[in-house]
This record gives sequence, structure tokens and C-alpha cells, in this order.
Amino acid sequence: MAGPSHYIMPLPVFDKPVKILIVASPYYKDISDNQIAGAKAEIEKAGATWELVEVPGALEIPTAIGIAERMSNFDGYVALGCVIRGETTHYDTVCNDSSRAIQLLGLQGVCIGNGILTVENRPQAEVRADPAEMNKGGGAAAAALHLIALARKWGKAEKSVGFTHEILMAGDTDSKTTI
Repeated sequence: MAGPSHYIMPLPVFDKPVKILIVASPYYKDISDNQIAGAKAEIEKAGATWELVEVPGALEIPTAIGIAERMSNFDGYVALGCVIRGETTHYDTVCNDSSRAIQLLGLQGVCIGNGILTVENRPQAEVRADPAEMNKGGGAAAAALHLIALARKWGKAEKSVGFTHEILMAGDTDSKTTI
């Protein structure tokens, strides 16, 4: 198989640094390693930097992204993992819940490229993870980069952690109100 046949958008160009957190589940280590390699290459191609954190499974990926969004200063996230159908309904739970949680974070404005593979068997996962084949890790990184570009185009580039920059005291008379 020779890579995706769909049109691929050119990577965005950034005038300020971009920092991405790759959150990966190495449940299937070889597949995870390929996904991470594809994501790193795409991020570096765009001139961005990355950090990597690993979590036990696909269900922990959105939680880790939520924690990082609240407590750190990343511009975006790449979610990487693999869920292969087994004999029980656990597959459906993991696929649906991890995807739904990532989507909810995205609807709150978090820039996430979702590269969690949901497949029937290992050969499907191997082809999708391989950077020389379908490169879904690279595709997820590109998605995150495009969302970051949109967020910068439409919003403020500055993001505060914890408290706002202004501290309003009761009784201020400079036309600012406090609640």
C-alpha cells in the first residue's frame, strides 16, 4: 500500500514558536513507536517543537491532555494509541469513550489531532501506523498544527495558566468591576 490517496493540505507556516505535546499509549509498543515517529517528523517539518508523554492506555490519553491543557503551556496535542478489536465489548467502550472525550476537549477549543487507531486486527494497525504507509501519526500531528494555526488566526496567541494577568481588588475605581 502506498500511502493515503486523499489530498493532503500543506502544513501551516507559523511566525511564533509552536509547542506540541504528543500523548501516546504504548500498549502495542511497535505500533506506538511508528505513530510517534510519524508525528515527530511532521511536527519538525513545520518547525515546531514537541514533548512526549506516555500513558497506560487509550482511555488515559484525553485525561492527560486535559491535565496538560489546564496546567502547562502547550499550543496543541497529538493523541496516539491503538485499540484492536478483541472478544469482548471492551473495544467499543474504549473506542467510543476516548474519541468522545477528545472531541469534547476539541469543542472547548483545545487543538488536538486524534491519531488513536481503532482497528479489527494487527495488520490493519501496522499499515496505519507505519510512516512509510498510511502514517496516521503524521496525519494527527498535521491536524493539530492546522488547528493551532486557526486558533492563532482567530484568537489571542497568549494563554495564561491559572489566574488572569489582572488582579482586581474590591473598591477599584478605574472603571473595572469586581464580582
